[in-house]
This record gives sequence, C-alpha cells and structure tokens, in this order.
Amino acid sequence: MTTADRVIVPLDVASEAEAIALVQTLPAVTFWKVGLELFVSSGPGILSYLKDQGKRIFLDLKFHDIPNTLAGACRTAAGYGVDLITVHAPAGKTALQMAQQAAVAAATAAGLSSPNLIAVTLLTSLDARSLAFELKVSLELSDYALQMALLAQESGLAGVVCSPHEAALLRRTCGDDFLLVCPGVRPEWATQGDQRRVMTPAQAIVAGASYLVIGRPITAAPDPEAAFNRICQELAAS
Repeated sequence: MTTADRVIVPLDVASEAEAIALVQTLPAVTFWKVGLELFVSSGPGILSYLKDQGKRIFLDLKFHDIPNTLAGACRTAAGYGVDLITVHAPAGKTALQMAQQAAVAAATAAGLSSPNLIAVTLLTSLDARSLAFELKVSLELSDYALQMALLAQESGLAGVVCSPHEAALLRRTCGDDFLLVCPGVRPEWATQGDQRRVMTPAQAIVAGASYLVIGRPITAAPDPEAAFNRICQELAAS
C-alpha cells in the first residue's frame, strides 16, 4: 500500500456534479469517502461513477438501528461494491453480527468482494466533557472507545472509526489486523475546524492508524492537488 492509498478524502459536497468535479481535480486520490449529505443528494449514482473510475469507496452513512433494519441496510450497501461501510458500535452485538453476516452474504451472492464493516466508536466532534455531561457516560473517553472497539471485534467486524488519540491503545489491544480508520487528522499547517481530538497525519500513522480521513485541509485548499501531494510527501518522509 502506498502512502497515497492510506489517505481517504471525503466528498463532502452537496451534489453529484460537485463530487465529480472534485474527483477530477484530484486524480491521484485513490480512496474517496461518500457521506450522508452527498448520498442523500445523489443516491448511489456517485458510487457507480467512482467504481467506473477505479476508485476505492468508503460509504460513511453511520448506520444505527435495530438488528433487522441495520442488517437490511448493510445488505443493500454491500451490493454497491464499496470497500468500507460504517455502523455505530452502540447498536449492540446482535445488530453488529447481523449486519456483518448480511453484508458478506449480499456481496457473495452478487459476486463482489465483501466490504469491511467498521464501527464508529465515538464521533471525533465529541470530547471527554461531551461524553460525561451530555451523553452521561461514566467511562473515561479512551476506555469507552476501547470497549466499543472490543465489541466490534467480538462481533466479527473488520475494524473501527476512532480518533487518532485512541489509536495506539486500540492497536495494542485489538492487534495488527484490526482496521483503524482515523478522522480528526490535520496537518500542522491546516486549521483544526470542528474536530476536537486531532493529530497530524504522521502522528496518527505512528499511533497505529490504518487509514487517515483528511478533508478540508485538502478540499478547501487554494490548490487541492498540491495540498494532497504535500500530505503524502510528509507521510513518506516521516
């Protein structure tokens, strides 16, 4: 895997036309994230476009529902031939297991590679204070993230979405084959935005991240291609 392959760039735009324009602006990007805003706007058409361009796809819809509904959503999502699908870990073990089984069965039936289901531990826009005072969770933030990661692993999922600040702990506990997909990654020369728990790309890789999700430092840069190349060069030199 090259350095560029470890950077996932979000298509956080409102329309399929804007998404296609961004993909064409950044031809070196191999892995794209499609989230709620774009998918609600464009539907699966953007996924077909990315597949036709030979790109890998992170379908980040963060499914969270009762077991049967979660399984049905993942069954349909797996049919799109995407590489990563997100679900929320607090949906519980039964829901996670059913979602995993449904995704594998759907991909197999369609002759596709099975997507990797990964569970969201805690949104990176939340911090320890939010966890304690808003969500009323008594665990320390790192302990909560670890418990959600262990739940995902026990349920047969391929990995989790986590802050890079929890990556080292999760890597030590869950092993080398467990995927850690880390948003909240910002180069030193970029603004932090609404992410509260951030690291630089090099720091996140050292901590154990498998993939880095980096959006606005690239897509909102005056020259997005130069920003992406700069991040890849910094990672290669670290």
